[in-house]
Amino acid sequence: MAIVYKYFNTPLGKMMGAATDDGVCLFEFEYRRSLSKIQQRIQDALQMEYEEGEHPLLDQLGKEAKEYFAGERVVFDVPLNMIGTDFQKRVWKGLLDIPFGETRSYKKQSIYLGDVKAIRAVATANGQNGIAIIIPCHRVIGDNGSLVGYGGGLPKKKWLLEHEAKHSGKDLQMGLFE
Repeated sequence: MAIVYKYFNTPLGKMMGAATDDGVCLFEFEYRRSLSKIQQRIQDALQMEYEEGEHPLLDQLGKEAKEYFAGERVVFDVPLNMIGTDFQKRVWKGLLDIPFGETRSYKKQSIYLGDVKAIRAVATANGQNGIAIIIPCHRVIGDNGSLVGYGGGLPKKKWLLEHEAKHSGKDLQMGLFE
């Protein structure tokens, strides 16, 4: 068994997707600063090597990502294999509950998860998410509406939020992001 990976061209640049038979475990920007740490965490947890190739879940990922970027998909159906601590997984599952075209502050996300004092821990777990866009950590913003903390970089976060606002018809008060 191996962690099968391939690269996808997107409007935001090349992204690496990786999957096992249990689900997609990685979908990340090629030049993300902490990509190698995330890859190593996944490899260590699964005790598998990475192998470039084809996998049906990567085909599904590519199809769904293309639909997302075309504004035709708001929820991903591809199975996920979240690799992290129990706390990280809880935070990432909470991110899946933020609807397309909406945002939530780190404080509100912490309250949603049941601990208003866990803001920093929630922010750290968000930053360790290795399944970008699908687990929408880009939808978490600062309390004052500012763009803060995105592993792919703030320009990508801004693009994603504007893309979702455009295709959801919801007003995200984009002026706050300037």
